[in-house]
Amino acid sequence: MTKVSLITVAHNSAATIRGTIESVLAQDYPDIEHIVIDGASTDGTAEIVRSYGNRVARFVSEPDQGIYEAMNKGLRLAGGDIIGILNSDDLYTTRHIISEVVDEFRRKPVELVFGDIVFVNPDNLDKVIRYYSSASCGPGNFAWGWMPAHPSCFLRREVYEKYGYFKPDYRIAADFEILARFMVRHGISYSYIPRVLVKMRTGGVSSASLRTKWILNRELARACRENGIATNMPKLLLRYFRKVFQLLAQPGGPSAI
Repeated sequence: MTKVSLITVAHNSAATIRGTIESVLAQDYPDIEHIVIDGASTDGTAEIVRSYGNRVARFVSEPDQGIYEAMNKGLRLAGGDIIGILNSDDLYTTRHIISEVVDEFRRKPVELVFGDIVFVNPDNLDKVIRYYSSASCGPGNFAWGWMPAHPSCFLRREVYEKYGYFKPDYRIAADFEILARFMVRHGISYSYIPRVLVKMRTGGVSSASLRTKWILNRELARACRENGIATNMPKLLLRYFRKVFQLLAQPGGPSAI
């Protein structure tokens, strides 16, 4: 049977980590290895994770240099054939998500499977704030700052082994860089599942202040440059108009899961 490793990175996530773990435990796929990497939390996160015993396959709690170093720790521990990353404030939308992903890999000889996500109100997980469609996020869209929704991405382990892990010197956009490296520079094969796989609470690292957005866009430009993608800052900034369109188009549209 195909083994799936799911990596959760946490830091002071006591308010949400239980929901993430329960979301993984609820999956109907029988061979899941859940790895939790905690950055030495001080709010009780570690105690919550430990309360699940061996239902969490691997647990590490120690200081790290940030989210991408923590993800790399999880990747080094992962023993699955397929690897997904579900962060500590994310949830799978149904108990069948991992089964659907594995079925997609079985049906098609691909190295990457991804779908859509929704951003939800942290106080009401049924209230959709924004729908992120990955339908048009192929290799040609990285120049415009668009990529498949990273929490919905599942990769064969050998892709990481062949082409490398996250670059921890990126502060915000290492997920963009690694997908650009895999999909554009190395041309890995992929398949899109046209449905919502993950709910994300609003308020992530890449959605904060204007200064953070400036850092993000500089890193997107750097990632494109490092992976041979021709772009420029005006081109990258145009994606904000698409975000506005998504928000305007949402009522009565794709926000239903």
